[in-house]
Amino acid sequence: SIFDLALLVVLLPRKSRPVAMSYMLPHLTNGWQVDQAILSEEKRVVVVRFGQDWDPQCMKMDETLYRVQDKVKNFAVIYLVDIKSVPDFNKMYELYDPCTVMFFFKNKHMMIDLGTGNNNKINWAIEDDQEFIDIVETVYRGARKGRGLVVAPKDYSTKYKY
Repeated sequence: SIFDLALLVVLLPRKSRPVAMSYMLPHLTNGWQVDQAILSEEKRVVVVRFGQDWDPQCMKMDETLYRVQDKVKNFAVIYLVDIKSVPDFNKMYELYDPCTVMFFFKNKHMMIDLGTGNNNKINWAIEDDQEFIDIVETVYRGARKGRGLVVAPKDYSTKYKY
């Protein structure tokens, strides 16, 4: 019940508490679940956010993921993976950033050219809903055509203005 959840949140230490929107999204708690999520989805893009629920950058990304979840449900499914409790993929996917979003389609890692030089993943929080929907849609359309690398609808090479 909601009362039990509220009590659980109060009793948990601060770092263990569910925060922001992360508790509204499905979590994969072990390597097998991650593999099965990627393997079993035949028609949609699998979006996986690797990070930690309490990280401020992940919180921002999780809020975006939560808001777009319903809008992309026909062509994407979203999961969260805690990189500390599921370290299986940290080396393989070079998950050294606090928050990383990766895309998979039919058990294949989808690469996306964002103009940053790293085509494997998004390693910052995207706060604009439509911007993220556009990226997921681009990945989906490219994946359906058999492409392993797609070009993002926006160039992020000048994301940081020096």
